[in-house]
Amino acid sequence: MSSEEQQQKKNNEEGEEEALKPLEIENGLRLVPRVKLNLTVYPSTPLTLSHPIDEWKMKRALIDFLHSSHSLTLPEDDDLHLTRLKDLKKRKRDDPVAAGTLRIWDLSSFRTENHRFRLTEKLNGIELNLEGVKFRLAATVPVSDDFQGMKKDWEEHSAFRSRREPDTVVLRGVPSRWFAEPRVSSKPSMLVTHTIFSTFGKIRNLNVAEDDDFGKDANEDSGDLVSGLYCKIVVQFERYRDFHDAMKVLCGRSLQKQGSQLKADYEVSWDKDGFFRNSRNQIQEKNNMVSTRAADHYRSEAPRRQAYNSRHSPDTVRPRRFKVRFSYVKWLSYCSKHFSFSF
Repeated sequence: MSSEEQQQKKNNEEGEEEALKPLEIENGLRLVPRVKLNLTVYPSTPLTLSHPIDEWKMKRALIDFLHSSHSLTLPEDDDLHLTRLKDLKKRKRDDPVAAGTLRIWDLSSFRTENHRFRLTEKLNGIELNLEGVKFRLAATVPVSDDFQGMKKDWEEHSAFRSRREPDTVVLRGVPSRWFAEPRVSSKPSMLVTHTIFSTFGKIRNLNVAEDDDFGKDANEDSGDLVSGLYCKIVVQFERYRDFHDAMKVLCGRSLQKQGSQLKADYEVSWDKDGFFRNSRNQIQEKNNMVSTRAADHYRSEAPRRQAYNSRHSPDTVRPRRFKVRFSYVKWLSYCSKHFSFSF
């Protein structure tokens, strides 16, 4: 291996080590690295269940496997979340019986980012025995946590479709109050958001809006979510390098506020639909629509104005008649005072 290759390998390892450390950003926020896996539980052989599986027993079986096989300890119950399929009547024999997520915060045993994929490979396909019934576990890395996968996707999109490098990051599922102005409003602030994301580079465009649709699929059984709880942030950077570095930092992390125990699991992606270009086109279309309506209104009013003007033009106006009141008695009185008459 040449000296340049050795230096490149060393730089990559240092970069991977930095990716596994918390990153402090503006407004008392920090990005906490973690390993997150999506889990799906299937029967080892196609079968029809007469009753739903026991979620607690399934979690205990999986936690015991992680501890015995990988020496992983989950300090919080919420770090492993499983939801069973409740409607057994609609379930087919090959359908899963439960699904959920696994989060690991202690990354001392993960020297590089590739370790999460190795853990995925080890967990994928394992068998769990629950009350004499065998189940198979499927484990996958979420799309928003796979930086290399997304990078490959946008490079192909740039080369064969858009013919331009991407520059816009899309973030969903961040708490609105963390991006709000303290003691002013609970709604996300454009100024605060701009300050936070300026950490990654110079911003060209920014859009912040409430995201009431986030989490509805995962919480469909819990009723209506509180409106305005989450917000969606779209950030367009001036340089591709800033976009690239921001995506790399945001992938595989959760957001935490200083003084809070909550870790927000956001979703990060890149904009392939031209969000800001479409917004400008919509504004232009709206302006054109307003102009068209104004022109149509003017044209519809023109015949009415023309008819009014033709009726009141100087050629057609009748001469006005003035009434003069004439008093014969007053006229005689006036003449007797100013004139003398002789007969």
